[in-house]
Amino acid sequence: MIKHQIDIGITEKDRKKVAEGLSRMLADTYILYLKTHNFHWNVTGPMFQTLHLMFMAQYTETWNAVDLIAERIRALGYPAPGSYKEFAALSSIKESEGVPKAREMIRQLLEGQESVVRTARSVLLIADNAGDQPTVDLLSTRMEVHEKNAWMLRSLLEE
Repeated sequence: MIKHQIDIGITEKDRKKVAEGLSRMLADTYILYLKTHNFHWNVTGPMFQTLHLMFMAQYTETWNAVDLIAERIRALGYPAPGSYKEFAALSSIKESEGVPKAREMIRQLLEGQESVVRTARSVLLIADNAGDQPTVDLLSTRMEVHEKNAWMLRSLLEE
């Protein structure tokens, strides 16, 4: 099999650094997706309808982002991680155990949204230094979405 060299104006070393960062971003995004979907299924209490719908909107949007991130890794010439074992090792987000109360679900999802933003921000710097504008654009969009989600979740925790 003939492997064609990638010549997109970004060095192999820089492409590798960006792909490694995007792999962490992908893991965070996938773990957050799974946690949000789990909480959507299992939320109870007086805010059930509101949280059930909010969590569905957030997990649906996050699910769609997973593909964009994985495909960017592939466009840079590297394999995207795709197993729970890899995601667990790469992610900064911890999985939850059991079924927490609604308020704790909100707190954990807020923490997860902010974790994704921090990961995106750190990878954005790597991509920007490499001159990788498509990755910068992708990460900027992801940061905007997750910062808005965090704001909405944070608002629910106010007294």
